[in-house]
Amino acid sequence: MTGRLIRILAVSLVSGLAGCASQTGSVAVAEKSRESIVLERAQARWDVLLKNQMAEAYRFYSPASRAVLSYEDFIRSMRVGFWKAARVERVECPAEDACEAIVSIEYQHRGSQVRTPIRETWIRMEGNWWYVQKG
Repeated sequence: MTGRLIRILAVSLVSGLAGCASQTGSVAVAEKSRESIVLERAQARWDVLLKNQMAEAYRFYSPASRAVLSYEDFIRSMRVGFWKAARVERVECPAEDACEAIVSIEYQHRGSQVRTPIRETWIRMEGNWWYVQKG
C-alpha cells in the first residue's frame, strides 16, 4: 500500500508542478510589453505582405481603417511583389495606446536593391493592437 501511495503522491506533485508552470507561462504572456506585442504584430503583417497574402495583411488594419478602406481598395493600393524584405527594427510607444514601429524595407529601384526606414502607427483598441492606415 505504501508504494501505491507514493506513486499517487508523485503523480499529484508532477501534475501540480505542471499546472504551476502553465500558469506561470500565462502570466508571462499577459505581461508582455506593448512594444514587444507591436513588434510581433508589425513583423507578422510584413511577413504576410511579403508572401502576397493580402487577405491576412488586411486583417491587421484597425477597425476604423477597414471602415474607410474596403478590401477591394486595399488590394488596388498594394504593390504586390514590390517589397523584397522587411524587418521591424524597433517600436516606440509615446502613449499607453499608441506606438510607432520603425520598419526597414527593401525593394528594387532602377536595378538596385534599396533599403529605407518607414514609420507605422499602431493603436490599441478593443484589447488588440492594430495598424493604422494613413493618408
